[in-house]
Amino acid sequence: MEVPVLVLNQNYEPLNVCNARRALVMVLGGKAEVLELNGHYISTTTDSFRCPSVIRLSNLIKRPRPRLKLSRKEVFTRDKHTCQYCGKLTKDLTLDHVVPKSRGGSHTWDNLVSACKSCNHRKGGKNPDEARMRLLSKPTEPRVSPYYIFLQKLQHSPTEEWRQYLPEGLASA
Repeated sequence: MEVPVLVLNQNYEPLNVCNARRALVMVLGGKAEVLELNGHYISTTTDSFRCPSVIRLSNLIKRPRPRLKLSRKEVFTRDKHTCQYCGKLTKDLTLDHVVPKSRGGSHTWDNLVSACKSCNHRKGGKNPDEARMRLLSKPTEPRVSPYYIFLQKLQHSPTEEWRQYLPEGLASA
């Protein structure tokens, strides 16, 4: 029952990975069709069903563009583990609010940058101009691929049945 099943949108775009029980409920309810089967069976008290490996939804699901969750790790990744003031590449970084929180700065993508400890200490509770420091790049929210959420749910390598339905970069993941 916990066998993973690839769920495709009506236009064959990968949407999700669910378990076999959920996939079978969608198929029997007329909400999806089976495109590929695997070697497993799901048995009930009265019937036995071949387990789907790939299903396609009957209706097109419009989904919003995924957004990256704001976290220390993601800010460091966006800034390529580089201090945004001196350009030092290091794993020992801190988060810096460009406009300090004490001056009304928000905890958002546009106001957070990676900074080495010495630059963060030097800047302190000042604006970059007041501290005579310049940002290497303007902080912005990173754009993510439409497959970002799908990739988070794909915790194992895709099965052979899935490969033809996944975009080139995902099929080899």
